[in-house]
Amino acid sequence: MLLTTTEAISGKEFEVLGLVKGSTIQTVNAIRDIGAGLKTLVGGELKKYTQMMEGARDIATGRMIKEAEDLGADAIVGVRYATSSIMQSAAEVTTYGTAVKFI
Repeated sequence: MLLTTTEAISGKEFEVLGLVKGSTIQTVNAIRDIGAGLKTLVGGELKKYTQMMEGARDIATGRMIKEAEDLGADAIVGVRYATSSIMQSAAEVTTYGTAVKFI
């Protein structure tokens, strides 16, 4: 499945199949959250949160791709990601785009 943030694909014509999306809500465990809180005192990357967000993007992207495949899509154009805080230590990652079929 081809994913692109652009609205067009060079050399390809396609028909629009519709909006596809995927999302997930992820959190880290309480022990790691306490450790991350302490890390803010000295600064630096919060690696467990980085890993959590990378995993969440992968899950959300996989769910979006599954929706596109169910529509018979060849690609998804205009892919975007959004995040929001749901509660302390929990974040939602949403991805969306337009499923297209090559002509």
